[in-house]
Amino acid sequence: MSSTTPSNTPAASARHQVVVIGSGFGGLFGTKALKRADADVTMVAKTTHHLFQPLLYQVATGILSEGEIAPPTREILRSQKNARVLLGEVTDVDLAARTVTSHVLGRTTVNHYDSLIVAAGAGQSYFGNDHFSEFAPGMKSIDDALELRGRIFGAFELAELGAARGENVDHLLTFVVVGAGPTGVEMAGQIAELAHRTLKRDFHAIETRSARVVLIDAAPQVLPPFGRKLGLWTKDRLEKLGVEVMLGAMVTDVDERGLKVKFKNGREERVEAVTKVWAAGVQASPLSTTLSEQTGAPLDRAGRIGVNPDLTLPGYPEVFVVGDMISLDHLPGVAQVAIQGAKYAAKEIDGRLKGKPAQKPFHYFDKGSMATISRFNAVAAVGKIRLTGFIAWLMWLAVHLVYITGFKNRLTAVMHWFVSFLGRGRSERTATEQQIFGRIALARLRRGATDLVSAPGQLDQDAERDRRADLEAQAAEEVRLTDQSQRGIRVGSGSS
Repeated sequence: MSSTTPSNTPAASARHQVVVIGSGFGGLFGTKALKRADADVTMVAKTTHHLFQPLLYQVATGILSEGEIAPPTREILRSQKNARVLLGEVTDVDLAARTVTSHVLGRTTVNHYDSLIVAAGAGQSYFGNDHFSEFAPGMKSIDDALELRGRIFGAFELAELGAARGENVDHLLTFVVVGAGPTGVEMAGQIAELAHRTLKRDFHAIETRSARVVLIDAAPQVLPPFGRKLGLWTKDRLEKLGVEVMLGAMVTDVDERGLKVKFKNGREERVEAVTKVWAAGVQASPLSTTLSEQTGAPLDRAGRIGVNPDLTLPGYPEVFVVGDMISLDHLPGVAQVAIQGAKYAAKEIDGRLKGKPAQKPFHYFDKGSMATISRFNAVAAVGKIRLTGFIAWLMWLAVHLVYITGFKNRLTAVMHWFVSFLGRGRSERTATEQQIFGRIALARLRRGATDLVSAPGQLDQDAERDRRADLEAQAAEEVRLTDQSQRGIRVGSGSS
């Protein structure tokens, strides 16, 4: 059972209604860009935070806390009077009725819009093998990063236990990262630094520096979008760091204890590893399919939808799609595309309300790409300029610091970077069983977390009455024990 709430209707307000789907870079910057528009803005997102996704790997490897890269969306937008935030995963967009339907824990909300910005982003792609995700989490959410933190640090703990009993723990000390793009490279580099530098004095039964870190990709080089030269330089640095780079290798099977890879010449190899990280491939939000079915707009192999040069859907000029969801001019799936696209869409909406002429077609300004390999080592491609090493690493620090939301988060991030990069410490190493197994447990429920809560309005009167009676009796007994000074007196001693 679920309840439906009509969050707004055309008659509810005479002001122009803008709905923004998603709280990522596109959703947040689009909402903020409408701050002075004569419109009411409703952001609908499936999380309550804005995620700075490029730094997820630092949460997974204990450098940063999740709060530093995922501040609450409400806190960011609290001073924007024309904006409100609603929690819910958007499951349907009705272009004809101009409504957006979202769900959260059995609650259904329907929002009407006059203009719509769709910035739902993209998720991890397992290339048709979604069952791989049970044993190889992706790197797209805070849940993913916390689970991987637990798996990575937990592997060292279990290896210590096993080694103390004389067991073979090679499979526990082997870490596999699938995907040699920026996320995969950064993740592999940080796991290697953990093993070779951070943890080398923390264990007694195992030698963490003997840990095996494997980076696997079906592509023939590392970091293809950065070009051949930077790809070769990165591969060389990774190997000097102790990472085993396995290129031209396609993953064909994944299980709890390891994975199988197949090379171009047909040779197959199995790698025994309990900890696997999936950083290969992305798939646009399912909303792309929903929009495509209603407009006839084409989808590419990654599920991204074709849009007009002004980022609108064919036949629906009031609907803008931005960020990782769009297929236009070979735009990359990076934060700057989402940010610039969202600002463009917001400016167009505001211009229409003010009667201004339409803007020129959207033009993306490429600010370059960067990836870290290890402390003091990074690569950067800015226009025709190619930088490597310490200078590129300083550029990476500066750029990422600028885009972290909030002064407090920037300050604490710098402090953590100082401790981790100049020293050996990782202040965020705490992990729990819930982080590791919670996702798997929820996946086994038919409706996920919804199965764990009561439907809206549902109330068991008898259970409520009994629970209230229990609480009242417990409180009365606590009062009696205190007033009669009976705490610490042996039961049955004859005292009253």
